[in-house]
Amino acid sequence: MTEVDGFEFWQAGDREGFIAKAMKRRTAAGLEPTRSVASRWFNLITAIAETSDDVWIHREKDQLWWTRSLSDAPSFERQFEPLPDRRDVIVCFKRCEPWRNMTLQNNGLLWKALHPKAREFLFTEGTLMQLSSDNANYALALIEGRSLEPWHLLPDWKKKAAKKEPGTVFSPRQIAVARMAMTAKGTVDDANGQLVLKKVKNKDLLIPDAELEAYIDSLIEAQGAICALTGLALQFDGTETDKQMLASLDRKDSNGHYAKGNLQVVCRFVNKWKGDMPDPEFRRLMDIVQDVERQ
Repeated sequence: MTEVDGFEFWQAGDREGFIAKAMKRRTAAGLEPTRSVASRWFNLITAIAETSDDVWIHREKDQLWWTRSLSDAPSFERQFEPLPDRRDVIVCFKRCEPWRNMTLQNNGLLWKALHPKAREFLFTEGTLMQLSSDNANYALALIEGRSLEPWHLLPDWKKKAAKKEPGTVFSPRQIAVARMAMTAKGTVDDANGQLVLKKVKNKDLLIPDAELEAYIDSLIEAQGAICALTGLALQFDGTETDKQMLASLDRKDSNGHYAKGNLQVVCRFVNKWKGDMPDPEFRRLMDIVQDVERQ
């Protein structure tokens, strides 16, 4: 869905107009969207409207559901969101086959029955994400009822299955958030491991410990699970195909603290490249690179 005034720009194929309009409003988390996030919103509407013969997978509590999109033209309906702010939006609908929670061999698709490794990349992350080629092939074999042994015999899959799992299954995104929080807190740890507010290269943690993970997760949500500086899709722990694409917590002002308003989530390699460079300067250089790619 998109707000009514933004939909007009999408219909006209005016990406820049859509982005400019979208960046003037705040996300559900109360944050101003970056250009990359606004661009992703434009792409998401396009992905729904143009999907045809694609497999879509969704977890609903203890069951896994799937469907395949049809070639029918999309339809659009104006609605008011059932939320306190009741935004006036346009919802895009795309026809698909009836949703199923069974394989093509009529076997049930129970979440707890899935291999632990499969649960990592099939977990619903709250945003539309395309599976990597190998994971997509596994998902297709799963819903078609074919043998999954070629994957289950792989060393990393066997290692994952051998581990005793905790009572709660954490998603790759939750694990990534915890890692980033621990990294941030580690910069202000003293020698005996107690959290203190002290200066360490001008890096203080000014967010209460109990709020840190929730705040980092809200940043990921506000960014649409994409890098705040490049627009690349963030990858999360355990399901990454490239460790340099893992989510990494970055201070916009490198001379500032770990504080609300001074943090963003970027790809790991971007964080390394940026170093101590001022955020506006790095964004200026990234815009130059992206402009060249679009030409």
